[in-house]
Amino acid sequence: MTTEAEIDAVLEDDPRNVGALVAKGDLRASAGDDRAANAFYKAALGAAAAAFALPESLKPAIQRAQAGIARTEGFFGRQLEEFLVAKGLPADKRPPRFQQSIDLMLGRHQAELEIQRPTAYFYPGLPQRRYYERSELPWANEIEAAAPLIREELVGYLQSGSDDFAPYIVNDPTRPRSDFHGLVNNPDWSTLHIWEKGARVPSMADRFARTLEAVERLDLPHIGVRAPSILFSRLRLGARIPPHHGMLNARLICHLPLIVPPGCGFRVGGEVREWREGELLVFDDTVMHEAWNEGASDRLILIFDVWRPELDAEERRAVTTLFEAVDSYQR
Repeated sequence: MTTEAEIDAVLEDDPRNVGALVAKGDLRASAGDDRAANAFYKAALGAAAAAFALPESLKPAIQRAQAGIARTEGFFGRQLEEFLVAKGLPADKRPPRFQQSIDLMLGRHQAELEIQRPTAYFYPGLPQRRYYERSELPWANEIEAAAPLIREELVGYLQSGSDDFAPYIVNDPTRPRSDFHGLVNNPDWSTLHIWEKGARVPSMADRFARTLEAVERLDLPHIGVRAPSILFSRLRLGARIPPHHGMLNARLICHLPLIVPPGCGFRVGGEVREWREGELLVFDDTVMHEAWNEGASDRLILIFDVWRPELDAEERRAVTTLFEAVDSYQR
C-alpha cells in the first residue's frame, strides 16, 4: 500500500484493517488534515482493541497512531485555548461547567456518565432526563398550533411530485467507513432538510415558509455546523432505527409528529412513548433511543433542536464560541 487510492481500496474491502487505517491516518496527517488523521488513528486503535490477536509487525503502526493522536490533540488544545482567549473567554472568566466540558473534551478528566452518553461533547452538571414534558416548555402550545399548517406544506410538497428526501446516514469517504445496522445510504430512514449544517437550505425556504416562520422564532441553538437543524424525517413502513446516542447534550431534540400510522413507537432510555399527530415530543438524544414503524404506511415528523433550558445565556455563548473554535481549527 503506497498510494492513497490503494489504501482506500483495502479499506473498501476491509474497513477494520488496522495497518490500512494507520496508513490512511499518516497520509491525512502529512496533508495537514488533522481531523481526518485523528479519526483514522482512533479507528485503528479501536479495531486493534477489538481484534483477538494482532501480529507483532503491527506494533509500530499502533505506536504511530498513538503518537499521531497525541500530536493532533496537542495542536488542537493549544489553538482552542488561543481562540477562546481572543474571544474574551480566558480560563478565569469561563462558566465553571463550561470549563469542565473543555477539560473533558481535551481528555484532562473522564466523565462519570449516567444515562447521557454523547458521542462528541459532554456538558457536565445537567439533569439526567429522558423526556421533557410539554407543560414545562412555554413555547409548546405555539408550535403545536402551527402543526396543521406545517403538515399542509409537507403534504403539498409531496403531492406536487417533489421528493428530495435523502438517506439520513450517508457514507463520508473522508472518514473511516462504518455501517449503522444497514442504514447507511438506506432510504428507509430519510430526511428533507430545510435547515442543515447550521444554515437555511435556500431551495427549501419558499416551499416551507410557514414551517420556517413557526420554528425560527423558537430558542434555537447556533452551534457551528451542528445546529440548528430543521428537517422532516420519514421512516418507511417496516423500518426500524436501532438504539443509538446523539452527539451533544447541550441541546434537546424536538419531534412534531405530522403523519403517524398505528404501529409506530419510540423509546428513550427504556421508556416507550407514542408519537401523536400534532403533539410535541421533546427528549435528550444523548440518552440511548430507538424508533420503529410497524404500521401500514410511512411515518413523517418534523424534527428541530432547542437549547437545553438549564444553560444560561453566558453558558450558551461559551458553547457557541467553543464550536466556532472547533470548526475553525486547522494546522
